[in-house]
Amino acid sequence: MGRISFSCLFPASWHFSLSSQVLPRLMVPSQRQMLFIGLVLVCLIGLIYLLFFTGRGPAIWTRKENHFHRHLARVTDIDATDTSNPDLNYGLVVDCGSSGSRVFVYCWPQHNGNPHELLDIQQMRDQHRKPVVMKIKPGISELAKTPEKASDYIYPLLSFAAQHIPKNKHQETPLYILCTAGMRILPESQQEALLEDLRTDIPVHFNFLFSDSHVEVISGKQEGVYAWIGINFVLGRFNHVHNDGEAVVEVHVPGSDQQEAMVRKRTAGVLDMGGVSTQIAYEVPKTVSFASPQQEEVAKNLLAEFNLGCDAHRTEHVYRVYVSTFLGFGGNAARQRYEESLVRNTATRNKLLDQHVGESAESPLLDPCLPADQQDQIGPSTQKLHLRGTGDFDQCRHILQPFLNRTNETQTSLNGIYQPAIDYSNSQFYGFSEFYYCTEDVLRMGGDYNASKYAQAAKSYCSTQWKTLKERFDSGLFASHADLHRLKYQCFKSAWMHEVLHSGFSFPANYKNLKTALLVYDKEVQWTLGAILYRTRFLPLRDIQQESLKGMHSHWRHSFSFVNNHYLVLACIFIVLLSIVLYIRRLRRIHRRAAQHCTPSSIPWLEEGLGSPTIPITL
Repeated sequence: MGRISFSCLFPASWHFSLSSQVLPRLMVPSQRQMLFIGLVLVCLIGLIYLLFFTGRGPAIWTRKENHFHRHLARVTDIDATDTSNPDLNYGLVVDCGSSGSRVFVYCWPQHNGNPHELLDIQQMRDQHRKPVVMKIKPGISELAKTPEKASDYIYPLLSFAAQHIPKNKHQETPLYILCTAGMRILPESQQEALLEDLRTDIPVHFNFLFSDSHVEVISGKQEGVYAWIGINFVLGRFNHVHNDGEAVVEVHVPGSDQQEAMVRKRTAGVLDMGGVSTQIAYEVPKTVSFASPQQEEVAKNLLAEFNLGCDAHRTEHVYRVYVSTFLGFGGNAARQRYEESLVRNTATRNKLLDQHVGESAESPLLDPCLPADQQDQIGPSTQKLHLRGTGDFDQCRHILQPFLNRTNETQTSLNGIYQPAIDYSNSQFYGFSEFYYCTEDVLRMGGDYNASKYAQAAKSYCSTQWKTLKERFDSGLFASHADLHRLKYQCFKSAWMHEVLHSGFSFPANYKNLKTALLVYDKEVQWTLGAILYRTRFLPLRDIQQESLKGMHSHWRHSFSFVNNHYLVLACIFIVLLSIVLYIRRLRRIHRRAAQHCTPSSIPWLEEGLGSPTIPITL
């Protein structure tokens, strides 16, 4: 036998001849080559199986990205709500406050079926991209003596909301009427008469999803919890898929049998100082201890434990939140208490020392909490007290400390009320209302709070002559909504806010994680958002059940579509490699047949070094 000539069905340039000595090594692949090809095939088959049969690939790779885009849409979406979308759900919350009532319309898409996620609730926007909200005055508590008019009072709000929600959605749209401060001060009999009129008449005129439990007077604690939920929801703190660099906290879940702490996103605490009251709310991630049985009893009324998830058996959305409201500790109420103290103490001192301080503008009482040379009159008409400001910020702070009503008992704050420990090294707070006005309206320092810079700016303001401050105001150097009343009491409120924060709530002077704000992501966050999020928490169960049934029928279709669109090339590679292996096996069979025709006597040319004859083989 001579040389072997290959003449396959390939292009002419692929025609070649090989010596019989080389042929066996080419046609018989080594064990190492076969092992390598086998491993490649196993990996390809495993990858295709993972993508094709489980369909988990896209979900695993895009979960964090989806969370980010959902959160971004929640905080930046200002487009008009598409009411033609049949998958959109709606909900109504009526806030019956002391000075008036407002209706808020919320909407959310169908739940995605993941029990780990909450409903993606947003405030509805009309065709002009404005939030769908309406307010009426006065408060519903003004109808205490005519409770039969309660439903007539609320009718314009519900009629307004009904016009914005598709009629075919009314029957499945939950309606909640929640009354706050104004109703709390009424006798229980008057409260019940007003609520009963609403329960009876509203179902007659409107077809919303409404039951007796959907109308009630909520406590200050509930209102604080709802505000905390709403703010943290907008901040995205309930999405537990966190990226590197995001702050996390270890949580001992209330009522859980788990020994190990759960690690999840750190939530934000809320500080809110109004005109009458001050409120603080924050998560207590770890089990608390109490100094005495009496303190434990008080704490039960201040700690709220709740589950935001749709499944009561899952603990990832279980939170323990401390909420406390301090009546009389708002900016205006504190000033009123301070002025009453000045009038009372000055009158007593004048009587004992036979003096006439503050009885006329010529002999005013010096007040360190008013700007320098600011003149004011306080007290009843029969006992007017004349004041002149000295603008001493530090002295004002010192004078205000007794009004905090602190005690020597451990773990207490304003008024001696129990306050669980705050991990100041791993916490974040947002300050609203007066916390923002004090830092921004005049001092123009809203945002990240720095205690030393704030105190220095407040000192400078207080010591500035009142005449100079008025000139700056007339020149428009302060915030557009700042008025003369703000300028007049800015020094007092700056000192009061400082003392409430650092002496009352015991925030350290070097605390860096407080942001004072009016809006969150340019949106005013109402407690009503937290209310509807909490009260509709079980609605996803319906969508989850529908999604699971739908998934049984559509699993293969979605998986196959995913592979076709993104991984068709893998199938091609697999087919090519399989063809190569089959081709090599065919060459081995040809080699064996050729070797059977070769005998030792027929190849003397190997020993003699003669040229090899040509053996034509056609493949």
